[in-house]
Amino acid sequence: MFWNEPNNLSHWDFQLDPDWAMYSEMVKLASEAVAAEDGKVRKVLGGISPIDPGFITNLRGKGVLDAIDVVAVHGFPLDWNHWTIHEWPEKLNEIRAVTDLPVWVSEVGVSTFGAEEVQEFGLRRSAELLMGRAERIHWYSLYDLPRTWPAATRHREAEGSAYYRHFYMGLLREDGTPKKALRLFPAYAPGLGICQWFHYEDHRLDDAVRWLRRLGVRSLRTGLSWADSLRPDADSWFDRQMRALEEFDLTLTFCFTPEDKGLRPDHTSPPARLEEFAEFCSAMVRRYALAGA
Repeated sequence: MFWNEPNNLSHWDFQLDPDWAMYSEMVKLASEAVAAEDGKVRKVLGGISPIDPGFITNLRGKGVLDAIDVVAVHGFPLDWNHWTIHEWPEKLNEIRAVTDLPVWVSEVGVSTFGAEEVQEFGLRRSAELLMGRAERIHWYSLYDLPRTWPAATRHREAEGSAYYRHFYMGLLREDGTPKKALRLFPAYAPGLGICQWFHYEDHRLDDAVRWLRRLGVRSLRTGLSWADSLRPDADSWFDRQMRALEEFDLTLTFCFTPEDKGLRPDHTSPPARLEEFAEFCSAMVRRYALAGA
């Protein structure tokens, strides 16, 4: 998957790229590089949030959809979106109206910010509405985000409750104890997968694998950070992460610009040299899809 929520201000700086021309060219370069390494790897457009058919139409006009195999969407109607959970089928149809590519739901979730019972309802209703309508569905997420780690959003605490909801999206609390919705999840696996981001040298990795097995998860979405790839011991961490996750059917998200490689020093910035992102994607496919972890 090329990037995460590219049409979201918190994940791609479209003030620097107002018509997504740079993003489009970057995806095409990355897709070509990945295909040159392994033509069997499916190439997925970064999951969009908000679900916007106009964004997909724009990228289609730039030739991006000719370079990928799957379009992905993210939806959080009980926390951030301005539509109801019952509209999920209509939201998928809005995207299918502008592309014939398969549509995956690479993030769907409900926070326990107000009450754990809301997440129980949200998990059950999301599964009812989405299973059978998308080939891959990834529930976000397994763990709550630790409160000492900042959420990947631009204005942070100034966003009020919208920011703090990021920390309550897990089926497990930060300390690893289960929430009420966790007991419901095995009834929907393996048709429902999990999206779980792992930070550099994440202490939760081994416990996460045990929980994923216990829940019956087969499909897992996670990421390999371009920014992290420049750390001194990045290869060792990436190798450890990929070895731990090799039993799952992985969707790997490539994103986050290193500070010294962007048009401005931020992980949301378009790269100054778009081909460098493609080189990172190529290297990861060569290291893991071909050679194995």
